[in-house]
Order: sequence, then C-alpha cells, then structure tokens
Amino acid sequence: MRKFGKNIGKARAAVEARSYTLQDAVPLLQKVKYAKFDETVDLTMRLGVDPKHADQMVRGTVVLPHGLGKTKKVLVIASGEKVREAEAAGADIVGGEDMVEKIQKENWTDFDAVIATPDMMKSVGRLGKVLGPRGLMPNPKTGTVTFDVAAAVRETKAGKVEFRTDKTALVHVPVGKISFPPEKLVENAATVINSVIKAKPTVAKGKYIKGCYLSSTMGPGVAIDTAAVEAAARA
Repeated sequence: MRKFGKNIGKARAAVEARSYTLQDAVPLLQKVKYAKFDETVDLTMRLGVDPKHADQMVRGTVVLPHGLGKTKKVLVIASGEKVREAEAAGADIVGGEDMVEKIQKENWTDFDAVIATPDMMKSVGRLGKVLGPRGLMPNPKTGTVTFDVAAAVRETKAGKVEFRTDKTALVHVPVGKISFPPEKLVENAATVINSVIKAKPTVAKGKYIKGCYLSSTMGPGVAIDTAAVEAAARA
C-alpha cells in the first residue's frame, strides 16, 4: 500500500470521494494547502477521443481572463519591421538568425514562449529538437507563427495558454496560482473548460468529457462535476 506524508495525507483526507462544482473545488484546494510556496493550480481533463487519429486531436489556445500570476518571458524571431513591432509590443527578446543560432548551438531556452514570423520558419524549423520537447515550438495553430507579432506578444503576456491532448487523451492546463481570489481561479478554469468543449472534434463519438480534475502543485486532485461544467458551457 502506498504511503503518503503527513501533510498530503491530511489534505487527501479532506477531499471527499465525489465530484465538486468549480465554486466548491477551488476554496477546498485553498483550504488544504500546506506548501510554503505559491503553487500553480492545474486543470486536467480526460477526453473521449483517440489522439492516434489526427482528426480527433484536440488543440487550441485561450487567454485566461485573470492571467497566470506571472509574466511570461517572450522571444520573438522575426526580421525587418517586425523586429521593431515586437519590441514596441513588449517582447523580452527579439532577434532573427542570431537567435536561431544561439538556441541551436547553446541549447538556450531562457524564455517561456516563442513567436516567429512565417518567413523565419525555414530557419526556426531547425530548432524542433530543442524547442519541441519543451512545448516551445511556434505553430500556426496556436497563433505563434504570425506576421501580427504585436498582437501575439500582447496575448501571450496577458496569459494565453495552450491546450492539447497527449497520447493518453489527457489535457493539462495551468489556470493560475493558489493565492488567487477564488472567483478568479473559477473563472480561469471555466474559460479553459469552455474552450476545450468548443474544440470537440466533429468525428468524436460518445461521452466527450470523461473526467475533470483540479489540483495544485503539491495538493490532492479534486474531481469536478462534468455535468455542471458542460451545462455551463451550453448556457
């Protein structure tokens, strides 16, 4: 039988074996918090899709209404006038081929997001082995390959997050910090859930949301009432 530490044991014991509404789950997570740092709160959804099929892959981006509780360090890889646009929009690091070379040669990843213009993707494509495993590779589907770099930088800074199914049909998305006021965490989580529901593939059959959980970095997982979640999305 697996043993847990005293703190996590007490936290787990406080969570009943049932589903909670978001409005009840968030205060419960905050109540059982025991870590001495400001934990990230994550939303995990188990979907009724088969990610082995491209037409059942669920992927998208959403801007959290209350952000993530931290400012992302944004790298923009562009050329010409787009360099100045990115700088004016607040990008932390801006460059072109020099940035590509630095990442490739030094395995440098001192940034949280990468935005690239389409004309630079031939060079950026060489960085797949470095950026791909870290989830940093620019992609048109997530709005990180675009000529509108100013808008992309502003959205990323405002708290845009990406969601996509992994090979086990799970979606993991951060929705804020445990120190957030409860109503802000609830709204952030609801925004992500609604976006995932709207991204349901047309070929997906049967029950779409098979499970939904909210957890903090060190805390227990709290099951979310999926019926209430789906009803709220349709409202």
